[in-house]
Amino acid sequence: MSDLEKPLRPKKARSWVDWAVQFRWIIVILVVLPCSFTFYSLDYLRSQWSASKSYKKRQKEHDANVAKVIKRLKERDPKKDGLVCTARKPWVAVGMRNVDYKRARHFEVDLSPFGQILDIDTKNMIARVEPLVNMGQISRATVPLGVSLAVVAELDDLTVGGLINGYGIEGSSHIYGLFSDTVVAYEIILADGRLVRATADNEHKELFYAIPWSQGTLGLLVAAEIKLIPVKEYMKVTYIPVRGSLRDLAQAYIDSFCPADGDQDSADKVPDFVEAMIYNRNEGVMMTGRYASREEAKQRGNKINEQGWWFKPWFYQHAQTALDKGEFVEYIPTREYYHRHTRCLYWEGKLILPFADQFWFRWLMGWAMPPKVSFLKATQGDAIRNYYHERHIIQDMLVPLHKVADALEFSDREFEVYPIWLCPHRLFRTPIKTMITPEPSFELYQRQGDTSYAQMYTDVGVYYTPEPVFRGEEYDGAAAVRKMEQWLIDNHGFQPQYAVTELNEHDFWRMFDATLYNACREKYRAVGTFMSVYYKCKKGRKTEQEVKQEEQKVHDNGYKDLERPLDA
Repeated sequence: MSDLEKPLRPKKARSWVDWAVQFRWIIVILVVLPCSFTFYSLDYLRSQWSASKSYKKRQKEHDANVAKVIKRLKERDPKKDGLVCTARKPWVAVGMRNVDYKRARHFEVDLSPFGQILDIDTKNMIARVEPLVNMGQISRATVPLGVSLAVVAELDDLTVGGLINGYGIEGSSHIYGLFSDTVVAYEIILADGRLVRATADNEHKELFYAIPWSQGTLGLLVAAEIKLIPVKEYMKVTYIPVRGSLRDLAQAYIDSFCPADGDQDSADKVPDFVEAMIYNRNEGVMMTGRYASREEAKQRGNKINEQGWWFKPWFYQHAQTALDKGEFVEYIPTREYYHRHTRCLYWEGKLILPFADQFWFRWLMGWAMPPKVSFLKATQGDAIRNYYHERHIIQDMLVPLHKVADALEFSDREFEVYPIWLCPHRLFRTPIKTMITPEPSFELYQRQGDTSYAQMYTDVGVYYTPEPVFRGEEYDGAAAVRKMEQWLIDNHGFQPQYAVTELNEHDFWRMFDATLYNACREKYRAVGTFMSVYYKCKKGRKTEQEVKQEEQKVHDNGYKDLERPLDA
């Protein structure tokens, strides 16, 4: 989009909040980084202590904790106690939502003990883990064994429970789908205190397909069995610079992992990992990765990049060098590749600590990075939190692959945010219609990346301060997000609900399919015990009375304007 097409915005007068945000790095250096480093160190020791326990001991502790949760649920009096939610503090969650539902009176259930890896079964290639196990913890335990989760979300802090109940993606999702698509069984405590195991082919198959994206509003997840895959010691990464229009960049991205002959299931033609970073409206770098053995990586002439060292350049800046030096190939240790965006929080670290990417800081303080997101949230206060909602963008747009170019042009027009992260994922056709589904009859068009059983989608990740804010202009981030949400609805896209949403209830259920979710809410008696997914995600403070009234509306009216299934 040319400068002449950009909307004209008046200048904005600076307030004390602008100054507080600009100099927030002082609090980060003095408070957040020391607290973060201490937490990470203690968390590492805790996970090592857990790993040293026998399988029987971990299972015994798990069973005891499950019994405590069931007992706690049965203590609840529906007539006077609030709706059930976890005892986790609102600022602890990695997502950007305000978690306003916890500001109303509610009935807390403590799930904090559920942070152990229960079993890694390399024979059946299944990992059984509790919901608070994070990606750093699971990759630390699996990669040395030559196995890994099929989808390992990039940030260490992301938990299994959050990635299942919410949303999770990685560079391997163009093969395996979203994180929840790699789960083979859920262990759920229902509203009535029953513990059930849901799989795709047992009596709880409806619940199995309804859990993803439900935000924990159907029951309490206490364990999951997740698919493992064999991996090698290194990732061979190819960096391909591309210049041209946004449409040229989008097509180059598609071509980087979608064979022209449509053979999307060929291991020889499709890389193991894919991502792209669009640095501005005319330049981007496409990255593909393939697992490689130690022997291959150490062959004469090959370059090894130990990306995990604290003093290394941030990954997105390292990848950007391809624009100057051209295409190149290197080998990164597999676990370090998985978590390549952790230390810099993609590129948000540049805003939090403007000088943290400098050579001197990386050497002196890089070992303390990244600041823990929950501690950043705990120290920001309502004024700064609201500032980020209005003057900052952290959103993901899940769009059909054939609409990536349109999404990039929309983002450039409404957000003016760069870099942009692109990561593909399969959206499978499932036996039971879930909250997110492919476009109707997508397979008839035989588009690049699609197969008969899955449509290829892409996460268009927009994380940064918009250019108008840097220019000192007025900018209404909430209005831009509302436009994005309507664009997604019109283009069969989806908005992950870790982010702040401006959707009203009607539009929420235009974006997502309520059919299976509502059926499971009623079948498993979640109504009146757990709040609905919309009211858990909606923006703004809520009273207990408001939530209860809305829950009763769901129970009585059943979204009568939406399709309802028969009781399963």
